[in-house]
Amino acid sequence: MAEYTEQEQEQVRRAVLNALAYVSKADPGFFAAFSESAAGARALAAAPEGVRSLLTGGFILPEAQSPEEFDASVVPDLQAALAAVEAKDPADAQALKDVIGTAVQQVAEASKGVSPEEQQAVEKVRAALV
Repeated sequence: MAEYTEQEQEQVRRAVLNALAYVSKADPGFFAAFSESAAGARALAAAPEGVRSLLTGGFILPEAQSPEEFDASVVPDLQAALAAVEAKDPADAQALKDVIGTAVQQVAEASKGVSPEEQQAVEKVRAALV
């Protein structure tokens, strides 16, 4: 596991949480948000130790955004976070991509199946991981 600065860890946490929030927002609903948040938390908790330690740290409140805002800010932020991890440890980067891909899918499936809007959000996040 490579050493990451506090700024790099914050960037990764923010990018990951915003990606999960984006998928969750695609399926609006007060109670759905609880199920989806729990699913995302379980997926992140099940991450390999190196990824979990990268995601551990200060509290960051996800910014639920519109699709336009997501495209304009969250995708580049996610890509920058992954590039920072990739530059230090390609294995960490691949593990992080795998965790994010799993987490967004579990968030989408958490409440009444996957809606077309959720599927589209998942696909946008997965495209950002490439």
